[in-house]
Amino acid sequence: MTISAAERLRRFYARFSGGDHVLIPINADPDAIASAMAVKRLLWRRVSSVTITNINIIKRPDNILMVRLLDVDLVHIEQINNSDFNRYVIVDAQPDHHEYFSMFRPDVIIDHHPVSCDVADYADIRPEYGATASIMTEYLKTAKIKPSVKLATGLFYAIKTDTNNFKRQTLIEDVRAFQFLYKYANMHLDQRIEQAEINPEFLKYFTSAIRNRVQKNGKIFVHLGTVSSPDICVLIADFFMTVSSITWSVVAGYHDKKLIIIIRNDGIRRDAGKLAKRVFGRIGSAGGHKSMARAEIFRRDLKKHIPHNRQSYVLKWIINQIG
Repeated sequence: MTISAAERLRRFYARFSGGDHVLIPINADPDAIASAMAVKRLLWRRVSSVTITNINIIKRPDNILMVRLLDVDLVHIEQINNSDFNRYVIVDAQPDHHEYFSMFRPDVIIDHHPVSCDVADYADIRPEYGATASIMTEYLKTAKIKPSVKLATGLFYAIKTDTNNFKRQTLIEDVRAFQFLYKYANMHLDQRIEQAEINPEFLKYFTSAIRNRVQKNGKIFVHLGTVSSPDICVLIADFFMTVSSITWSVVAGYHDKKLIIIIRNDGIRRDAGKLAKRVFGRIGSAGGHKSMARAEIFRRDLKKHIPHNRQSYVLKWIINQIG
């Protein structure tokens, strides 16, 4: 049964009351940041407080600049006292996407990733959408809320980022949300965020990736060893997709006791999200979309499947899994 936008908004608001203290935990990237901003705006004057907490350390230059230029008030998860909150909203993720999310029983989940669990009183999960920001824009429109310049710019930039300028999976609803936000967004701010400079610290990883890459049947595989942020794997995976004749890029790295695996493809052949869930989901968290996916596996669990923890062994195992 199709649920109307008005009914979705009603069900969302029904989860909250005036005395609530709401926490929005996010794995901070443009879509999650902007979507959390939208939830905060929707709940303005409807609850006692709304706090956005990032479970990750933000290191990508564009994400850092987005937070700064749009005045996003973030509190890192390690500074959060869970007893201060009685309502929880997860956007652009689901509880099994990260162990930090599993700490909370969300009252609301709004996401565009494929359904992986069902533990919220109200869940609006639409995997056919290109961005959660598009869904949140619909909520704002239904609530007849005119977004501020900074909120509109954040949502506008998030849709561009998650759809790769509409080159990845999108619906006409993503386009409509984008057109609506264009009237209110600041193009100068958007351009400044988009053109954020690469952190010089990341250059050594690009050098290592180019030098140690393995190419096979139009695919590039690389293991970066220990990385200072998983975002480095994302940047390099996206970079390799700009190389002529490459249809898949798979970039792995160790971070915070985990093996992070980022997968990108041209969206024509196999579904990256389904592949990641099938081959890596049995030993870790994995999923994504047709052209982009991610897996995270604890190193202690990896040892059960690979006899040696050396990079070459792990990379060979990844290549064998993906083929």
